[in-house]
Amino acid sequence: MTVSSIVAAQPAPGPKAAQAPPLLGSYARLGEVFPGLRIHAGPPRTGKGWTATTDLVQDPAALRKLIAYDAALGLTEYGEPLRVDVAAGFCLHRYTWPVALLFTLPWFLERRVPRIPVAGVSIRRSAGELTVRPSGFSCLPGDPAAALPDARMVADERALRAELLASLAEHLTPVMAAFRPEVRRGPRTLWGMATDDVIEGLWYLGSLLGEEDRATAELAELLPSTGAAQPPFVAGTDFRTVEQPDSAPMRTRTRVSCCLFYTVRPEEACFSCPRTCANRN
Repeated sequence: MTVSSIVAAQPAPGPKAAQAPPLLGSYARLGEVFPGLRIHAGPPRTGKGWTATTDLVQDPAALRKLIAYDAALGLTEYGEPLRVDVAAGFCLHRYTWPVALLFTLPWFLERRVPRIPVAGVSIRRSAGELTVRPSGFSCLPGDPAAALPDARMVADERALRAELLASLAEHLTPVMAAFRPEVRRGPRTLWGMATDDVIEGLWYLGSLLGEEDRATAELAELLPSTGAAQPPFVAGTDFRTVEQPDSAPMRTRTRVSCCLFYTVRPEEACFSCPRTCANRN
């Protein structure tokens, strides 16, 4: 699936990042380079198309309502009904990809890692909007925000990377558990999807920010391609460069998971799909 299929395009970038409090500067910067996703600071919202993540993980009816939104989108876009598990998989992807940026972008831009429990997020898919209310954040020694009451200082970059993975896992674990019966996949497949979304969201935003090389390098440190995986995440970035006739070399990777797009467009399999072999060369 394309990035444009994940969230609805909306205008109105936020305030300048340099003038914003901790974390909010990163979210404002996101709005400037990617206006299709807007992030609002504050408590979760309900009604008018908003869905609180707490409801998604606690109320099967709320989860199925959001999945039905993707089923309707699929019917409109492809002209045929999606399989139930495919609609659920698309829905999970379209939740995880933007929500992961709530964690990874402040890490990338500010060297701050928020803690955001499921009770701190709501999403409005129809408008490409999220609300976020962090419960605190981790930062490095020397960060001027370290004196704030909700800050937690960690020793170094390695410790901050560990905080990022732990924060992502804390938020996503109940989400994966709620989606599992609907997606009809095992935990490894679900966490493979999460691994891909964490990597590819920041990779994409890094390119919009003009910092793709730094983004991919730091992601490779976060989730190395060699050595043991970082549970519950199941693989590394596996970035590589492929030669292309008549154009510059292109950075790519093979996804850990299949998004099941081939079920609606078999002839348009994603270039990085693990079901194909040509992109592994």
